[in-house]
Amino acid sequence: MVGWRSQSRDLQQDAILADRASSQDPLGSPLPKMIPGIGAFTQDTLWCFSQVKGTMETGTTEADIISTVEFNHTGELLATGDKGGRVVIFQREQESKNQVHRRGEYNVYSTFQSHEPEFDYLKSLEIEEKINKIRWLPQQNAAYFLLSTNDKTVKLWKVSERDKRPEGYNLKDEEGRLRDPATITTLRVPVLRPMDLMVEATPRRVFANAHTYHINSISVNSDYETYMSADDLRINLWNFEITNQSFNIVDIKPANMEELTEVITAAEFHPHHCNTFVYSSSKGTIRLCDMRASALCDRHTKFFEEPEDPSNRSFFSEIISSISDVKFSHSGRYIMTRDYLTVKVWDLNMENRPIETYQVHDYLRSKLCSLYENDCIFDKFECVWNGSDSVIMTGSYNNFFRMFDRNTKRDVTLEASRENSKPRAILKPRKVCVGGKRRKDEISVDSLDFSKKILHTAWHPSENIIAVAATNNLYIFQDKVN
Repeated sequence: MVGWRSQSRDLQQDAILADRASSQDPLGSPLPKMIPGIGAFTQDTLWCFSQVKGTMETGTTEADIISTVEFNHTGELLATGDKGGRVVIFQREQESKNQVHRRGEYNVYSTFQSHEPEFDYLKSLEIEEKINKIRWLPQQNAAYFLLSTNDKTVKLWKVSERDKRPEGYNLKDEEGRLRDPATITTLRVPVLRPMDLMVEATPRRVFANAHTYHINSISVNSDYETYMSADDLRINLWNFEITNQSFNIVDIKPANMEELTEVITAAEFHPHHCNTFVYSSSKGTIRLCDMRASALCDRHTKFFEEPEDPSNRSFFSEIISSISDVKFSHSGRYIMTRDYLTVKVWDLNMENRPIETYQVHDYLRSKLCSLYENDCIFDKFECVWNGSDSVIMTGSYNNFFRMFDRNTKRDVTLEASRENSKPRAILKPRKVCVGGKRRKDEISVDSLDFSKKILHTAWHPSENIIAVAATNNLYIFQDKVN
């Protein structure tokens, strides 16, 4: 039996291989030269350890692996989803008056099972419970709302608090059982009694049966009335109030699936213009679409692609150019994309090339053959902006994550590790050594652990607080407070 997840990866691999079929480059052809790494491994902000959530790696299970991380719009809540279909929400505590410089920590606020494993009897395929994405809605009242999705179904959850319970029903006893009306001789006025605070998570909407392929992205529109969900070949537009109908706004499925050469890898709405969205593809291209132009946005408004030098083409070119994540800047002026080796920043007004290119782990270029054999070359790394769009963060292997300062052009490599988990311990920059003599504080590229990978990260919307998912552990770091 083939699981949905493995089939999804095969679909993308088939598209890449089909597109590469015309190329005669052998496996051992020379690898393309790229722009060298920018700046030194330093930065102005000193990051220190704050918290780590999760069990020790010795007792980890597949279901405990974190698959998505997301702050809400205020940064007071932090949600994680895992491969077991669970959503865990952390709430930030209020700052202590006695310790002015001690900022509130994040503690568990609510835990609930969002998705269960299912089975498609028509296709004889398993549907995993793994949470692919979580997206928060802006808070309108005392309750919180979030979207969570697995491969097939999107759910809208309401998270609310209850600290009072009604008592004194006339037709029910204290256990909630109905009473015999003949025994009721007096009428009581129900009252609300204080109780211990209880956080409830209830599913308000279930958006199902609209995707043939695996959902890789969900994005809430700036009108807060609609959202979109994207799979490998189609993008659907939903209204939050309507669960039985969605509108297909992008469809790239060819008439003959043997002619498939690319798939959709990520999609996101513009943060301010409700008619504009972008989606990326496995060919390394980004399309910006305007829903005012037509109901079906198969014709893009703008097309962002960096031309490839034919002399640098190799066996791995299409694979490493596949975009795994696309994010609008908070200002809406720029688009950030992540492929296997680089992060690129595009200006919406310039389609022919990115305005900035940052090398994430260029030292892996010599390891692409082994990374292809162990399937690591198909890992999907995410990327995030800080609140002011001045710094970019993305993940790497060996539990390393990278930060790039767009103003100073400085970059730094940091590590999420329990060995450096003393309270307020400053993170020391790490450096990877490629050949030659290795210094004391460097790590050899040959000793990197490719099973430890930082795929999912999140940045507080207004402060220097970051959340980094390392397998089954969630690390929270913050800038040093004097």
